[in-house]
Amino acid sequence: MTEIAVRRLAHAAGLALPSYATPSSAGMDLLAAVEHPVIIPAGHRALIPTGLIIALPPGHELQIRPRSGLALRHGIVLPNSPGTIDEDYRGEVQVILLNAGDQPFTVERGMRIAQAVLAPVLRATWREVETLPGSLRASGGFGSTGVK
Repeated sequence: MTEIAVRRLAHAAGLALPSYATPSSAGMDLLAAVEHPVIIPAGHRALIPTGLIIALPPGHELQIRPRSGLALRHGIVLPNSPGTIDEDYRGEVQVILLNAGDQPFTVERGMRIAQAVLAPVLRATWREVETLPGSLRASGGFGSTGVK
C-alpha cells in the first residue's frame, strides 16, 4: 500500500481521514470540512474544503471523482471531473460541487462529498512528424464507431 503524507487543518479537527469503504474500493471517501452547512441552489456550484493538505508520492496524482449516490439521488456532480491534485500541490484539497439537480442541496460537516483515487502518472514528450501510421478508425470520432 502506498502512503500519502497528510496535514490536517484546524477546520478538519475531529473528521476522519480519507478511507476506503471496502477492501476492494478504488476510491477513498473525502469528507466536507465545513464549519456550517453550505446550501448549493439548483444550477449553482460551491467550493467545499476537506481540511487536508497532502504530499503525494513522486509519479502520482490524486484524481477527485464524484460519488455515484450523490449524482443519482441529488444531481451533485463535479464539473471538472475528474479533478487532478498534482504531486507538487501543497494547498488545501477542495472539491467543486455542482448541483445539477432541481432542488437545493445542503452540504453538512463530515458528509462524504467525493472520492479520491491515487493513480500513477506517465510523462510524455511530443515529437512532431510529417505523417502518422494509419488505423481502421482513421479520423472518425464523436460517435462514429456506433454508426453503421
